Amino acid sequence: MLFFTVAKAVTPAEVQVYRLSADKGDAAAQSTLGMLYEKGQGVRQDYAEAVKLYRLAAEQGNVAALYNLGMLHADGKGVRQDYVEAAKYFRLAADKGDAAAQSNLGKLYEKGKGVRQDNTEAVKWYRLAADQGYAAAQFILGSFYANGKVVRQDKSAAKEWYGKSCDNGIQEGCDKYRELKEKGY
Repeated sequence: MLFFTVAKAVTPAEVQVYRLSADKGDAAAQSTLGMLYEKGQGVRQDYAEAVKLYRLAAEQGNVAALYNLGMLHADGKGVRQDYVEAAKYFRLAADKGDAAAQSNLGKLYEKGKGVRQDNTEAVKWYRLAADQGYAAAQFILGSFYANGKVVRQDKSAAKEWYGKSCDNGIQEGCDKYRELKEKGY
């Protein structure tokens, strides 16, 4: 099975292997090759080609491709910027349990981009991502509780979410956790 992330430099031979597998309909290879075109790794950067490959993989339910299509639509790379389309792809990936997609869907509901603004939905999606250990969503929930934004203010809950984001690598979460602890929360 081919993986959808590539951490090292990609050789032309590896690109060819992905291309052959993608041409045979392998969704993971299509998604990986799409990522290579999106990032310009081992191939010339080409957002339109990335979108094409992601769509092929997404039609087969590939979660990474669904998420990446959401990102490209949100950023307007290779396609016209369209938050409605971004929300559609994020929801498809989020429904399959992708924490990053859940967090991004929460952001769209929070801001009312591509969907009707809905704080309850925003918190729901952020919480699903946060419960999976997604640090950015944990930090956002900490901010919501600290500021009484979107939810009722609860400094203890804020400290808990900031602490979790700290444990998952967000330095600002560590700082906010420490501040709240020093204030007795």
